[in-house]
Amino acid sequence: MYVEQIRQLAILQQVDSEIIAQEEILTESPKKIAALKDELAKKQVRRDELQERIDIVTEQKGKMESEIETDADRIKKSKNKLMMVENTKEYHAMMREMDTLEKNNRLREEERTTLLEDLEELGYKMSDLQKEIDSLESDISTQQASLDSEMAAVERKLKDLRKKKKAAGALIPAPILSRYAFIRGRLDNPVIVSVSEGICNGCHIKIPPQYYIELQKGEQILNCPNCQRIIFWEQHYPAGDDVAAGKK
Repeated sequence: MYVEQIRQLAILQQVDSEIIAQEEILTESPKKIAALKDELAKKQVRRDELQERIDIVTEQKGKMESEIETDADRIKKSKNKLMMVENTKEYHAMMREMDTLEKNNRLREEERTTLLEDLEELGYKMSDLQKEIDSLESDISTQQASLDSEMAAVERKLKDLRKKKKAAGALIPAPILSRYAFIRGRLDNPVIVSVSEGICNGCHIKIPPQYYIELQKGEQILNCPNCQRIIFWEQHYPAGDDVAAGKK
């Protein structure tokens, strides 16, 4: 009976360890997608800001071209009127006005060239950024599909593991099962370990000789006096060493 209880405790611990591992997958795997989505959101914000800048520069260019066209039309009309000027004073006044208009247009043309260069550079940046966004969206879509499949598989495995846990727990007396649950809630895995040559394989400290003798009798479930883990003599259940140590 004692050995069977130890065996069931070792199996229970292995199942619990597998459950913890699967639950970690449920918790950690979605974080990868979340990180990609966060990166995507940041790039989309940058794209919106870049588009806003492009819109502003485009508006400035349009306004500049309208002013250039308006003043060019005024210069053309002034040249036509110049032939009909009747006195020198009016002639010089019109020439000064035309010079001013032409000078302003030359400055506008230079500024327009700068705006065109800015737009070209912004266009390259937008193109590169959009490619990054498209690539990220594709990665997220692919990984999301893979994640959904993985999560479904994990849920199925967890369902099976919980059945195994229930089955193992049903074969363990309630007081011992409660003790196991209490220790698991307070100590790192493993919580049930073998004792080799009087040394606890959980804390690696030698247990008292009399206590070791009691353990070898195999009459009751004992705890390590030092770390409080459930212990068993390795010769009582040799097959349980790896399981009890948390190995797979």
